[in-house]
Amino acid sequence: MNEMAIEAEGLSKVFGEGDVQVHAVRSVSLQVRRGEVLLIMGPSGSGKTTLLSMLGAMLRPTSGRIVVGGVDLATLPESKLPAFRARRFGFVFQDFNLLSALSAQENVEFVLNLAGQTGKRSRDTAAKLLEGFGLASRLHFRPHKLSGGEKQRVAIARAIANQPDVILADEPSANLDSRIGHEIARLLKRAATHEGAAVVIVSHDARLKDIADRILWLEDGEFRAMSEMAIDPVCGMSVEKQDSPHLRRDGETVYFCSAACRDEFAANPERFVRRQAAELPAANPS
Repeated sequence: MNEMAIEAEGLSKVFGEGDVQVHAVRSVSLQVRRGEVLLIMGPSGSGKTTLLSMLGAMLRPTSGRIVVGGVDLATLPESKLPAFRARRFGFVFQDFNLLSALSAQENVEFVLNLAGQTGKRSRDTAAKLLEGFGLASRLHFRPHKLSGGEKQRVAIARAIANQPDVILADEPSANLDSRIGHEIARLLKRAATHEGAAVVIVSHDARLKDIADRILWLEDGEFRAMSEMAIDPVCGMSVEKQDSPHLRRDGETVYFCSAACRDEFAANPERFVRRQAAELPAANPS
């Protein structure tokens, strides 16, 4: 599957003016094909969420272009953006962003309605999607009665409901335990393989590497060459080996995202070694 789903060229975003000006994203370019999973990683404050917001037409770039379905989003009139987003994009967020007054089924129906599908057809579509995600018994539950993993499954069902060209996911597995995190990763991969969407994920979570076709590293608003990476055994964050806090243990160097994680590991290394060993069988869910 080689059709290009989204193309971005020279994207930049500047906030503020003068002495308080901040360059959040600096001349970033990328292309993502349908059926591909792209994982964008990088430290906090690197511009990942700003970039994702521009790719999803939720934030206007200061300069550059974004093309989806032959349309340059940077020039699309504001009045046309909501309808375009509803048809072309699916969104998955760290905090789920489900409407608390609606049931799981109604949350999925809502995005179908926005794209023009209504009545029995939208109800049936929503129910079928949720049943496919193992939520047949939760259709009429409101979000506060769902677990974190169930909420994220509803969010992914909502994201694919309109068969979008592009699914954008912002820290989709954050705050979920290891088993549920791997399940969410599997569902996002399924959205690419079975639904044919381009999936763009921004995350610190190294577990998502297992489903990614490509990984890009964003730092200080720019894509940089992926240097040798390591996984912080305390928090699970991917870190660059160069200039990262580290220590030597059993003849090997262990790298960390911060001195705090290094010190926590040093106080009880066996605890984290055992945890890593316990998580290995779940690293490649079927």
